[in-house]
Amino acid sequence: MKKLVAVIPVRAGSQRVKDKNVRPFAGKSLLEHKLEIVKQLPVEEIIVNTDSEEAIEIALKAGVSFHRREPYYASSKCSNSEFHHYLAEVTEAENLLIAQVTAPLIFKESYEKAINAFYQKKCDSLMSVKVLKEFIWFNGEPLNYSIDKTPNSQDLPEYIVPTFGLVIVKRDAMLETKSYIGKNPYFHKVTQEEAIDIDTELDFDFAEFMFKKIFQNQKNGDLV
Repeated sequence: MKKLVAVIPVRAGSQRVKDKNVRPFAGKSLLEHKLEIVKQLPVEEIIVNTDSEEAIEIALKAGVSFHRREPYYASSKCSNSEFHHYLAEVTEAENLLIAQVTAPLIFKESYEKAINAFYQKKCDSLMSVKVLKEFIWFNGEPLNYSIDKTPNSQDLPEYIVPTFGLVIVKRDAMLETKSYIGKNPYFHKVTQEEAIDIDTELDFDFAEFMFKKIFQNQKNGDLV
């Protein structure tokens, strides 16, 4: 069984951002940009898991494998738990690196650091996370501070929020928990830029703006 296989999930269409995975984004589709990065990583195989014929064509053109997703697992009826279990079932590998195309600002160096961390830590899963330090209310009450002793924002407790943009997980753990996060996870912090996830049209436009800005800096030698 292969030690590390990269899986790129791509669903046809989108409820809120039409065709976001394959429409033009900074000169290429999100899927094409992601394939360019993942093809540089130390993985034994790359599989585009999709129900999109256009995504399959892109995978074939890039010279990578694809798995044609069953319709139910590409529908809104399918829960995340069901999909995560399905993804593990249909992927023959000891470990899965799941690279989301909707997180286009995670670059090669970050993936490489995450892969090294996954093998070095005693964990069954690695999840990219961002830090949240904000005043949070729920049901009319503050959750993370006392209203009569309001702290400075920098003194608020630090919450960890999974971004799901970069995931490495043992297949057995994924089958057991039906989740990208196993019972012994390692939370891998990413920058604010890398935590950007495209879920709305505004997200798409902002991510494209930031992608162009960072990519241009890379070309100019300003970003390592």
